[in-house]
Amino acid sequence: MYADIMNRAPLFVIAHNVRSMYNIGSFFRTCDAMGVQKLYLTGHSPAPTDRFGRKEGRIAKTALGAEQSVVWEQHEDIFTLIEKLKKEGVTVVALEQDKRAIDYRAFVHADPVVIIVGNETEGIAPTVIAECDVVIEIPMRGSKESLNVSVAMGIALSHFLPPPPLSPPPVLP
Repeated sequence: MYADIMNRAPLFVIAHNVRSMYNIGSFFRTCDAMGVQKLYLTGHSPAPTDRFGRKEGRIAKTALGAEQSVVWEQHEDIFTLIEKLKKEGVTVVALEQDKRAIDYRAFVHADPVVIIVGNETEGIAPTVIAECDVVIEIPMRGSKESLNVSVAMGIALSHFLPPPPLSPPPVLP
């Protein structure tokens, strides 16, 4: 299965203004598990290392080494990054509750794709959403309006996994 994930068109993630280092560490682990080609950290999102190359322990604690296996870049300006990715033919998708949003399961994508996730309490700013090609959301059935951002990202990324191989039906006695 790992070969299937690595052979498909690129899938990227932008974590924009995500404040929790534990969420960033979780993003690294999930990106590794889902075969994400690159994780972009934008705005105020912390990086696994500081400008002196020192490791951030809280990210490393949650990432469990994935911060070393997932390719990542830090960009202060998300708008410049979005413009660059669009020029490269990447479909820009916001994961957010918004009037434009469609159910993530209904999104039929053309690779490559970048998924943007936002701040834990404020979400993705309307100015960023306006630059996105598509907005997807995860339907909520309970009393809460939203999920933790790292959980939501994992659910959304699972939509981009290749389908499982067809198995022969079990033989009944």
